[in-house]
Order: sequence, then C-alpha cells, then structure tokens
Amino acid sequence: MNIHEISDPEFRKEIAESRDLKLFPAGSVILDIDSYVNYIPLIVSGSIKVIRTEEDGREILLYYLTPGESCISSILSGLTQGTSKVKVIVEEDAEILMISLQQAKEWLRKYPEWTDFIFSLYQRRFEDLLEVVNSVAFQKVDARILHLLNQKSQLYKSKELNVTHQQLADELGITREAVSRVLKQIETDGKIKLSRNKITLL
Repeated sequence: MNIHEISDPEFRKEIAESRDLKLFPAGSVILDIDSYVNYIPLIVSGSIKVIRTEEDGREILLYYLTPGESCISSILSGLTQGTSKVKVIVEEDAEILMISLQQAKEWLRKYPEWTDFIFSLYQRRFEDLLEVVNSVAFQKVDARILHLLNQKSQLYKSKELNVTHQQLADELGITREAVSRVLKQIETDGKIKLSRNKITLL
C-alpha cells in the first residue's frame, strides 16, 4: 500500500495540509544510528536508502524508499520512543514530509488506513530484509552486484548509472577491489559496459 492510495477524504486532507515539507540534497543523512526519532519521513519526491552500519564502519544496503513510502524503522522507533537502528540517507534530491510523532499517533487513533499503511510497509520491508539475508548467505558476488545495479536502474529509470565501484562496495558490504574484479568479469560476459564513474546495463 502506498500513501497515495489513501481513500479517506478527511485523512487525505490532513496529509495535504501538513506543512513541514523539507528539501534534502542527495547525500544528506536524515537519520543516524542510535539517534532518537522525532519525525516520521514521508517521501514526496526523490528517493532515500536505508542502511545498516557496523561498529567497524562497514555498511550494507537494506532497501530503498520511493515517493509515497515511509521508513518503517523510523515509525517503529519513533512510536516506541526508541533509538534508530538504521541510517537513512538521501539517494537522490528529495522532498520529504516530516510527520510529527504526535500527529502519527493521532492518525493511528483516527484513521484505520494509516494503520493499514504501516502494516503494509512492515510486510514489504520484511520481505526486502529476507531478500538481503538470502543474497548475503546464498548468492555469489556477481549476482548481488547485478541485482543492486538493476535496483538502481529501476530507481533512476535509466540503464546508465553514475555510480562508483566504492559506492557499490559500501552498499554491498564488500571491498572495492572485489567489486572492481567482479564488474570486469560481468563486462566480459557482455552484461554491462564500464566507463569512468558510470556503468551501463546492456
């Protein structure tokens, strides 16, 4: 379920009248590990990525969020007054509606569709996390890289991706050297074309 699919006219009116709309450039960290959640982000345009960071600095991409979606981790941490277990970073310039915790709690009481929206987010993100676990545990590095490139292609609606080997390594939680080596093999197999800071899916 997407927030744009809300049918209750009164609820849609309240969402439209929410005034705390903020613009974030790509690369902005809107939520960090162990920070308290004061607002729930609702994506209006652009996209954000949710990652898990380990103490040694390694990161792994959990999932992307696109317009009409929100971060279930932020919602759960905010509503339970806990700290965030993930880092949320803007992938491409984004407009984000910052919903206050008080407003989010009030909507739970007033609008069943808000509850449905949260549960649908939870289910979708749980499936995403299962996919990440399956990928790390059972897939070879080349399959993981191709999957990530296809995700980015769908996100940006383009076969040409402005992405570095280091960025891919960070999101996959592996070394840049491993990414570069495997990308070269994938190029040899005729599935991609490599150029400086750009990868084209064939």
